[in-house]
Amino acid sequence: MLMMDTPQWQENLRHIRHLRLFRDVDVHHLEKLARALGRRVLSEGEVLLCPQQPNDCLFMILRGRFRVHLGSLENQPVSTLGEGECTGEVSFLDSEKPTAYVVADEPSEVVILHRHELFALMEHSPQTSQNLLEMLCERVRQGNRIILDTERNANVDTLTGLFNRRRLEQLYERESTRCAFNQQPLCLLMLDVDHFKHYNDTYGHLAGDYALCLVANTLRSQLRPKDSMARYGGEEFVILLPELDRTAARMIGERLRESLASVQDFYSPAGRLPGVTISIGLAEMHAQDTLEMHIERADKALYQAKRNGRNCLFG
Repeated sequence: MLMMDTPQWQENLRHIRHLRLFRDVDVHHLEKLARALGRRVLSEGEVLLCPQQPNDCLFMILRGRFRVHLGSLENQPVSTLGEGECTGEVSFLDSEKPTAYVVADEPSEVVILHRHELFALMEHSPQTSQNLLEMLCERVRQGNRIILDTERNANVDTLTGLFNRRRLEQLYERESTRCAFNQQPLCLLMLDVDHFKHYNDTYGHLAGDYALCLVANTLRSQLRPKDSMARYGGEEFVILLPELDRTAARMIGERLRESLASVQDFYSPAGRLPGVTISIGLAEMHAQDTLEMHIERADKALYQAKRNGRNCLFG
């Protein structure tokens, strides 16, 4: 008996019935839609969507995986899409160009649904509209998470988890303005790990990284919620102490210094390592101070602390 190939539309129907967009949609409507669908096979690295080209189609992934890049293909992918997921739905609906690059991460195949075909289906199937709305809401939430993660990564030092210099500038502007308005003091501690180059040369740079994490974890756990600690660069750290005058800030600084000095050694993924000590420079905010001006005075105090023998506070 001669076997006939399955018609393309029946193959399309078999695939789309399992896609989220068409969940609980009457099969009669899907049969009609399946006859209008197209297919596209993409090789690894082939671009499906890009910000330079308008898009009027919704792509449903039958097999394979796609990377999503924002801004440039050189940037790290922000997410991946797999079998059963859709892409292009936003530009597909608003007739604007896509905001991201969608690239095949491996040989892949997609079903192509034109805007007119989906709109025609939605007129007869409210369930399709509901499914699409749910997918769009999820994509918005995902976009918000990406924005939050990007903003957080832009403000955080990846090694220690502390704020970085960029975030320190923002915090200083906020805290200095608030303290000045309320006629409250603001003190700044500039910290430097003692003999850090020798530590790296002796135990290795990986051990040095763990030592910096020890400093960050030991000190920030003792700060108030309103205080801010940032990695300023290399082995230097900055702590903002709002609403504390020089006397109170000196007490805080001495307590932090002593807590770190009491750690003779610590466990790390590289094994047991010796602890480190810090030198601290203290400076109180002056009227019209900028962060650079305030840090310059704290840095001079830090230099004096090093001249006094290290593992001490000056200011």
